[in-house]
Amino acid sequence: MRTAVHLTHLDELEAEAIHIMREVAAELERPVLLFSGGKDSIVLLRLAEKAFRPGRFPFPLMHVDTGHNFPEVIEFRDRRVAELGERLVVASVQESIDRGRVVEQTGPRASRNQLQTTTLLDAMAEHAFDAAIGGARRDEERSRAKERIFSFRDDFGQWDPRAQRPELWSLYNGKIRKGEQVRVFPISNWTELDVWQYVARERLELPSIYYAHEREVFERDGMLYAASDVVERYEHEVPFREWVRFRTVGDMSCTGAVRSRATSLHEVVAEIASTRVTERGETRADDRASEAAMEDRKRVGYF
Repeated sequence: MRTAVHLTHLDELEAEAIHIMREVAAELERPVLLFSGGKDSIVLLRLAEKAFRPGRFPFPLMHVDTGHNFPEVIEFRDRRVAELGERLVVASVQESIDRGRVVEQTGPRASRNQLQTTTLLDAMAEHAFDAAIGGARRDEERSRAKERIFSFRDDFGQWDPRAQRPELWSLYNGKIRKGEQVRVFPISNWTELDVWQYVARERLELPSIYYAHEREVFERDGMLYAASDVVERYEHEVPFREWVRFRTVGDMSCTGAVRSRATSLHEVVAEIASTRVTERGETRADDRASEAAMEDRKRVGYF
């Protein structure tokens, strides 16, 4: 007697992502999982646990740390890695600056965000990683919608959107030559709401700044930034206290907050379900530089 099994849409997304992670482990020699402490990479960790436990992950974790990340996120990153008992590689933008590999910008609009590309590519080469598993999703931004699940990079870590390999059904091509890389996106088909619903279903802990809290902020170009020592302000940018939360948790110089009173998972999920503005459109200054800002960065090796 056969029993029908009904999968929810989250079950199907989870199964696809676990399959992709196992394909990476089977096809590539030295993969690494990018873990920033953000919600998407936290979901990746949960998926890796389901794919590979009770054994160790078949890859280390890596964070490209700008040195200007939110302290709450760095504390969470280190604590979560210790709980998992996995190895974390920290690729430091500050070290890239100190070694003269990149030049730090100055002034109120200075950001270390773009400097991450050199640090990432240097770390990939230093550790001979041939695949980087990331938490990018197609719904975030138009250039990410062009990415394949297994997204090919050349010998210089560069991406050409016109030279991507076809992916038919669930067949992924991880064949590369020495020096080439792939970026792999197991949750590419997820939406922001899917991620939050999965966080709620799996009861995953997140850094506290994802929930509404009172904080000192200032406004620039219609976006609220956390007041901090790492972001220089213009004279007219006077800090004030506001109830906010963060939809993304990148570098402090380019990550904005949203006004919110959502202090629980249930309230955040309801808030995301009702919004009509994408998270990167609402909270990432680096994507506002031009219509092709993200694609330009990805072409030279960005995440």
